[in-house]
Amino acid sequence: MIERLVDMPNSESQPGQPDAEASTQATSQQTATAWHEAGHAVMAVSLGRSIEKVTISPARLQTGGSRLGICKIQKGRSRASNDRLEEDVMILLAGMVGESRFTGRYCTDGAAQDLAFVERLLSTRARNERQLERLTRRMLDKTEHLLAAESHARAIELVAEELVRKITVSGRAVRHFFQQTTREAK
Repeated sequence: MIERLVDMPNSESQPGQPDAEASTQATSQQTATAWHEAGHAVMAVSLGRSIEKVTISPARLQTGGSRLGICKIQKGRSRASNDRLEEDVMILLAGMVGESRFTGRYCTDGAAQDLAFVERLLSTRARNERQLERLTRRMLDKTEHLLAAESHARAIELVAEELVRKITVSGRAVRHFFQQTTREAK
């Protein structure tokens, strides 16, 4: 399960901030979250993982933080992998890469939990901080390359649009969008 966590102030308008401006900001954040979660979902499906659902429904956590969205991957239902750790890292990084297609930049705050998991996973392969940074950069480059493919980029766009419209999208719908864009790219 990949969640997008942030410390959010109360979602009501700030004093002196017009309601229309707050609404536009909330809509933009929701759209960015949709692109983030769509990135996770499309990368997971492209790697043979099964998705249960993807949602941009915000929720408060017991730990006191807030969750903006989640891509829930089904456990135990995936094809064999040559390097499971590498695939897990690419799925985690795909959220930030997918979101950057909408925002034009990496949002490391919104991807903080994903990046912490990436660091934890890759630290098992890196002997020092420099190696960890190089390995992280290499994995980010690989993730960007895979998601830059026309079919993947279009699938992220379709899933994000569907999330904005419906808030929650089934794994079956994500797989459908991915297969559709793959067929169109041929």
